Amino acid sequence: MLKIELSEEKAQPVLMIRTTTRLELLPQVIGESYAKIMTYLAELGEQAVFAPFTAYHNLDMQNLDVEMGFPVAKMLPENDEIKARELPAGKVVACMYKGPYNGMEQPYKEMAEWIENNGYTASGIAYEYYFNSPLEVPESELLTKIAMPVR
Repeated sequence: MLKIELSEEKAQPVLMIRTTTRLELLPQVIGESYAKIMTYLAELGEQAVFAPFTAYHNLDMQNLDVEMGFPVAKMLPENDEIKARELPAGKVVACMYKGPYNGMEQPYKEMAEWIENNGYTASGIAYEYYFNSPLEVPESELLTKIAMPVR
């Protein structure tokens, strides 16, 4: 059973890249986007203030609308495809998931049920914050925070 929590989040400045891709290309797109943003952060002399995220704006596996980014301390200048924006303040339902990415259907299902059972409505965007990577640890040890803004 997941520990699902509701919190009130402050607005969070981020640097991000938004694109559309197919599910099978997603790991490559995420990796390339994170590398571009990390390089740009280094050029600016700035650092991320929290784990990198991917935001899913839809669940169309052939045409995923995704946004990869890093939370930062303040609004920073944009650079080509790297955009600056703020994740909005508001209520967020979140849980920590440990395990392989292909096992994340269950926590999403449990969170959707929790949201409905507690009288909230999901915004339609899901954020995944990655605390480690398959390049660093076995799949069974992957840590991902799943967060869904609600109203």
